[in-house]
Amino acid sequence: MKRNRFIYLNFTFMLSVLLGSVLLAGCGGSTTSTGSTGASVTTCGNPPKLSKSTGLKIGFSQNISNSPWRLAENKSMEDGAKAAGDSFVMTDAGGQDAKQVSDIQSLISQNVNALIVAPLTQTGEVSAILAAKKACIPVFLVDRDADHTLAKPGQDYVTFVGSDFVKQAQLVADSIIKATNGQAKIIELEGTSGATPAILRKQGFDNEIKSHPGMQIVASQDANFDRDTARQKMQTLLQAHPDVNVVYAANDEEAQGAIAALKAAGKVPGKDVLIGSIDGETAGLQSIIAGQQLVSVTSNPRLGSLAYQAIADYASGKTVPAWVIMQDKVYTKDNAQANLVNGF
Repeated sequence: MKRNRFIYLNFTFMLSVLLGSVLLAGCGGSTTSTGSTGASVTTCGNPPKLSKSTGLKIGFSQNISNSPWRLAENKSMEDGAKAAGDSFVMTDAGGQDAKQVSDIQSLISQNVNALIVAPLTQTGEVSAILAAKKACIPVFLVDRDADHTLAKPGQDYVTFVGSDFVKQAQLVADSIIKATNGQAKIIELEGTSGATPAILRKQGFDNEIKSHPGMQIVASQDANFDRDTARQKMQTLLQAHPDVNVVYAANDEEAQGAIAALKAAGKVPGKDVLIGSIDGETAGLQSIIAGQQLVSVTSNPRLGSLAYQAIADYASGKTVPAWVIMQDKVYTKDNAQANLVNGF
């Protein structure tokens, strides 16, 4: 009797191990090894491998779809899936870290083969990125990166696909320095607190400005990459700093809000106050053409082709760099009209 019970328990244990292995193998990718007990143990790679190279089910976690930039990015991701012959599932977190974590967990439960994630902040989605790794699903970050002390590219996720945010801001600063002969009082409208582009664009701009003693940042506030937030913040800041002659906005949406606030205050954008920003939106290009904005450095949202090429390369066993860089351009009055077709 005892012998029969032992056989039954041993059979149950082995069946549990087998079922666990099958469930894990159904995710993005896994490797099988033999542990010290001789049992088959399923482990994920660092980062997990893709189990197949064609007909993938791709999950895309968007942090928010509230601007022309985000809508252009969404379309590029959907178009990329279509061109690759992959199925596509998208979620939208509405600008909330907790919602995006929940969204990613939902995509994991849908057994996607790979995840493309546009994180809201550098730390907010790390737990979900690590959960995807544990489920053997490779993650590709786009447009915003994760904190490398918490999640490492090439280990916890495959790569970051996006622009050089520090360089973008340096280019804007250089245009402003040149246009003002190195003498300016600047209001700085920052991006969403904790987001990679907000952190690095501030770093790039501030460091470049510090190298010119005549350039002074008189106020700096978070405008959340949002047009109306920037308008409200700019209205308040103008009351405290009526003699400002430059606005640096972290994106074109904030620049548009600043332009509206300047007009409401009786100032002439582009004449009384010079404006520099980042993104290359159609609205920004039109403001440059109209003489209301000095410069806009592109931050191309059409990241789909680069992201899907990275997925294809990874699936075929090629080495994918930790950072796939999107090349950007500088738009001024000299080339804005010719590049209007590239706006969004």
